[in-house]
Amino acid sequence: MNEFLASFAFALTVTGPTFIVLVLGIVFKRIGLLSESFIEGGSKLVFNVSLPILLFMSISKTQFDQSANVAIVAYGIVATLISYVLLEFISYFFVKPSHDRGVFVQGAFRSNMGIIGLAYCVNAYGQTAIGAASLYLGIITILFNILSVITLSRSLHKGASPINAIAKGIATNPLIIGILLALPFSYFQWHLPAVVLKAGDYLANLALPLALLCTGATLNFRSLQQAMGNTIGASLAKLALVPTLFGIGAYLVGFRGIDMGIIMLMAFAPTAAASYVMVRAMGGNANLAANIIALTTLGSLVSTSLGIMILKSWQLM
Repeated sequence: MNEFLASFAFALTVTGPTFIVLVLGIVFKRIGLLSESFIEGGSKLVFNVSLPILLFMSISKTQFDQSANVAIVAYGIVATLISYVLLEFISYFFVKPSHDRGVFVQGAFRSNMGIIGLAYCVNAYGQTAIGAASLYLGIITILFNILSVITLSRSLHKGASPINAIAKGIATNPLIIGILLALPFSYFQWHLPAVVLKAGDYLANLALPLALLCTGATLNFRSLQQAMGNTIGASLAKLALVPTLFGIGAYLVGFRGIDMGIIMLMAFAPTAAASYVMVRAMGGNANLAANIIALTTLGSLVSTSLGIMILKSWQLM
C-alpha cells in the first residue's frame, strides 16, 4: 500500500501542475483575462523566443555527453518509425473515408513534446531533465514533421511530398535552431556573459507557464460532442497504443531511470497543436485534427498518471 501511495503521489507531482495550469488557461479565457490577441501573441512568443531560449540555455549549460544522449535519440527514431508504419497499416483497414487517414495517423503519433512533454519531464526530474530531453525533442520533432507531410500528402492525394517545404520547415523551426546553436556551447564549454545569462533565464522562465496557459485557452471541448469513430480511435492509439509500444521496446533495450522517464513522458504527451495547423494548411479535415488534440490533451492527464504509477511501482523510472 505504501508503495502504491508513493507511486500515486509521484504521478500527481508530474501531471498535477500541468493540469492545473491548463485549467487556469481555460478559466482565464472564459472570464476574459486572456483575449484572443494575447493568446495568439503569447503562443508566438513561446514558440519563437522563450522556448528556444529555454532549450538553448539548458543545453549550453550541460556537459555535451549528457545533452547528446545518442542512445535515447536513436531509440526514439526507431520507435517512432515503427509506430508510424503500424498506424499507417491500421488506418488503411479501419479509417474511413480514406482522406482522413493521414489526419488519423498524424494525430496518433505526433506528441506535444515541446510544451507538455517537456513540462512532464521538468516536473518529474527538475531542470536537469531539460538538457537530457532537448536533443531528443529536436531530432524527433524533425522526424515528426517529415512523417506528417508524407502521411497527409498520401491520404489527400497531393502527389509526392514537397521536399523543399519539409526542408524549409525544419531549417526555420525556432526550437531546432535553438538546440543547434547551443551544441557548440555545450561541447566546448563556452560561457555567456553573466548579464546575458540572467536575461536569458528571465525569458526561459516564461516558456512553460505561458505555453501551458495558452494551450489551455485554445482548447475547444465543445467540439468533443462530435468525437466519434476516427477521433476516438486516434486518441486511443495516442494515449495507449503508442506509449505501450515505446515502453515495451525501451524495457527490452534496457533503458531505466531518467532515460526511461524521458522516453515515456514524451510518448505520453498528447497530440501536438501543430498537427492542426499542418492539416488545415494542406486542406485536410481540420475538425478531426482539432478533436484529436482536445481529447488527447484531456485524456493524457489520466493515461500519463496511470503510466507513471506503473513505471514507478516497477522501479523503471
